[in-house]
Amino acid sequence: METLIMLALMLAMAKLLGWVFEKIGQPVVLGQILGGLIIGVFAESNEIIREFSNLGVLLLLFLAGIESDLQEFRRVGTPSIFVAGIGVLFSFILGFLVAYPFVEFHEALLYGAIMTPTSVSITVRVLMELRRLRTREGTTILAAAVVDDVLGILVLTMIISLLREGSVDYKTIVEIIVEVSGFLAIFIYLGPVFAEKAFKRISRIDLPESTTAFAVVFLILFAYMAEHLNLASILGAYMVGLTIGQTSYKKQVEDHVSVLGYSLFIPLFFVEVGMRIELSYILHASLFAVLYTAMAIVSKVVGCGFGAYLSGFDLKASLRIGVGMIPRLGVELAMLTIALSSGVIGPDALTIAIFMVFVTTILTPPLLKWVYKR
Repeated sequence: METLIMLALMLAMAKLLGWVFEKIGQPVVLGQILGGLIIGVFAESNEIIREFSNLGVLLLLFLAGIESDLQEFRRVGTPSIFVAGIGVLFSFILGFLVAYPFVEFHEALLYGAIMTPTSVSITVRVLMELRRLRTREGTTILAAAVVDDVLGILVLTMIISLLREGSVDYKTIVEIIVEVSGFLAIFIYLGPVFAEKAFKRISRIDLPESTTAFAVVFLILFAYMAEHLNLASILGAYMVGLTIGQTSYKKQVEDHVSVLGYSLFIPLFFVEVGMRIELSYILHASLFAVLYTAMAIVSKVVGCGFGAYLSGFDLKASLRIGVGMIPRLGVELAMLTIALSSGVIGPDALTIAIFMVFVTTILTPPLLKWVYKR
């Protein structure tokens, strides 16, 4: 019963503060995260709330996939590789350089790796609010985030292998590349055909919301599969949405899943993000944490923006893409957990990472809104 009361409080806070922030011209998601911060002062999340939150982020990326244009996704393949590749390179180098004066060489390498991925759930929500998700810039950000996470996982795998065993495990790296390539190829080239046939048969089930229910089933199954392949679960969710978005059932699924997501699960996700942020960590942030976070922001704006510029975007669009790639969230903390369990980095890194997640999460929505208004 206490969990149900907590969920009700979180949902009410999400809607009320989201409405307040919308009225003052700020992104709704910022109000929801602030609501989570307030609740987190006197209450803690639990396993049930975290599962609701996890489903919220999966539904958010699923809806982002449905709203994306597969042809545009294919067209931005090369620009997204430039954006992600140069962004990862800048992030790794700057992360290493800013960490090296404060920690040992091997820890500095890991701090560089932890800085590399992007978590676009915050950016996606803001772009949806601004109605800019289905633009070339929005699609490039989403595609680049996919490449970004894969490169980040590869970098971390190489560094952990190097530090733990004294050499790089090339077999593991090749396996990851093959798994990722196969996963993406199946969805992009074969997914729409299979999805159309599957939903044609599912629509014959004469029960309320059968199509919606199976869309969520596929979402969860492929999110789990992506996680099993050492990829982010949100990648699986996004690719399922992208695939269903190319079928004749797109509008039906999108309308019904939107009601399910935005009425309950997606607001809870952003509130739970705020609840996870420890104010004590933020208030006692060290000079290292501040510098590391500043470099995390600069590396994505400059690195990803430069990659976008080299790909043919103008300066304004390049800046928007760079800002859109700033947020850090789940992937970074997952990478840090792997590093901690491998024994190659100390627990102090958690404070640094949480501070970076907090600042990039809070700053991105207003920055993104500002660069689109300019």
